[in-house]
Amino acid sequence: MKLIIQIPCLNEAETLTIALDALPKKIEGVDEIEILIIDDGSSDDTVKVAKEWGVNYIVSFPKNKGLAKGFMAGIDACIRNGADIIVNTDADNQYCGDDIEKLVRPILDNEAEIVIGERPIDDIADFSPLKKKLQHFGSFVVRKASATDIPDAPSGFRAFSRDAALHINVVNSYTYTLETIVQAGRNRMAITSVPVRTNPELRKSRLFHSMGGYIKKSMLTIIRAFMMYKPLVFFLICGSIPFLIGAVMIIRFLVFFAQGNGMGHIQSLVVASMLVMMGFMTFILGLQADIIAANRKLLEDVQFRIRRMEIGGDDK
Repeated sequence: MKLIIQIPCLNEAETLTIALDALPKKIEGVDEIEILIIDDGSSDDTVKVAKEWGVNYIVSFPKNKGLAKGFMAGIDACIRNGADIIVNTDADNQYCGDDIEKLVRPILDNEAEIVIGERPIDDIADFSPLKKKLQHFGSFVVRKASATDIPDAPSGFRAFSRDAALHINVVNSYTYTLETIVQAGRNRMAITSVPVRTNPELRKSRLFHSMGGYIKKSMLTIIRAFMMYKPLVFFLICGSIPFLIGAVMIIRFLVFFAQGNGMGHIQSLVVASMLVMMGFMTFILGLQADIIAANRKLLEDVQFRIRRMEIGGDDK
């Protein structure tokens, strides 16, 4: 059983050694533990520090491509290097390295395919009250969109089985954390969470520069993922709003018409007809999107089989 711990990095020369030193050297049930660094276009000595420390693998981008691209490149490299379990953690030592054993245990015990580290959000001193509330709200939205019970959706501290890693697809360029949970939930993968600890903040987050930007990008990511994996439900909800409003206006017109006052409400009838048509057309879009989603699932299955053959997954 081989575990590869991947760490996305962007100018992490000052904190990388701290994070690497905290990683476990031995875990019961795991035969090998190796380290992979994803250098996402760093301009400092991140790669030099990683080499001097003795990491096993380095994936380097000449230019910054973003967290999601780096994550997927790391997943692909881990699989190609024979990982049976992949753990993703941060280079700023946000998470306790000793908790990696807790993270991989459900996978070793065949209880889950994906495990998310649940941070004690309310007890993290570095999080402002607003950020704590937003973290809880974001996780609530992801739970509804993914049909899972993951309490800390934005957590980047997570473990994947080899099979789960082969199934992962991330299409947005912002972050992988939310989309992978929605994908896993909607594809009925075994996903769970375990409580983990966090360390004091060594640097500010580089994922977002303002709270407003974080909210906007996160919500767009959730909506896009929900549209991809539950398009019929999404468009039915969107279409039902103008349809119901239009239907109520039509009923209102019919009441006035029955009372002999219909001629004074022709304008509302026209607006109502337009709203009903908008709702109906949105329903049609939902049916078309659902058909596309079904085709996408077939393509994902084909992609999984191709990736497994290319990487040699059949021998695992």
